[in-house]
Amino acid sequence: GSMAGVPVKRQDGFTYSDYASWSDDERWELIDGEPRAMAPAPLVRHQAVTSALHAALFAHLRKGPCQVFPAPIDVKLSETNVVQPDLVVVCDPDQITETHIEGAPAMVVEILSPASVCHDRVTKFTLYQRFGVKEYWLVTPHPALVEIFVLENGYFHLANGFRKRDTLTSPAFPRLKLRLDQVFTFPIPPEEEIREVEARPPRKARRA
Repeated sequence: GSMAGVPVKRQDGFTYSDYASWSDDERWELIDGEPRAMAPAPLVRHQAVTSALHAALFAHLRKGPCQVFPAPIDVKLSETNVVQPDLVVVCDPDQITETHIEGAPAMVVEILSPASVCHDRVTKFTLYQRFGVKEYWLVTPHPALVEIFVLENGYFHLANGFRKRDTLTSPAFPRLKLRLDQVFTFPIPPEEEIREVEARPPRKARRA
């Protein structure tokens, strides 16, 4: 049935079959049986970064067994956990069904927006960790930053962080070399410019 507002709560929460029956007017995720409305339409800079990353990953992966899918695509982690990441990389073709990705993808990319920061950094971080996603990229469009988390012994560890001037490398795809100045191309208005603290010695160094 269509979802006008939040559906009537079941005692044991909602499942994938409930989720699949809801109307497409709004995008939802299911976290431990709880419906979560997705943030409104993302900013253009968010979509620009998503497109650039999708194109780069698509070009890199297309000859191998792995495939990259852009949102919206349903990833069914369990009967009560269904998410729609910004980008998903799947390396096991058995996980790809006509309607969704079944189980934890090899890699997930989330592009942060102000409305999704806590959801992506806390809720989904914990969820992807729990269900065994091997690599998680958290991408901040502004200031330009990619953080790559790798699963080790059931926990995500920060493997690396990359800025706009860096070339990204990925533990999961060692041959990928991604220049981030070609990903973060969307112009940032001057009033939003963020000046980093520069590591520069004082002009006149005092003699001891």
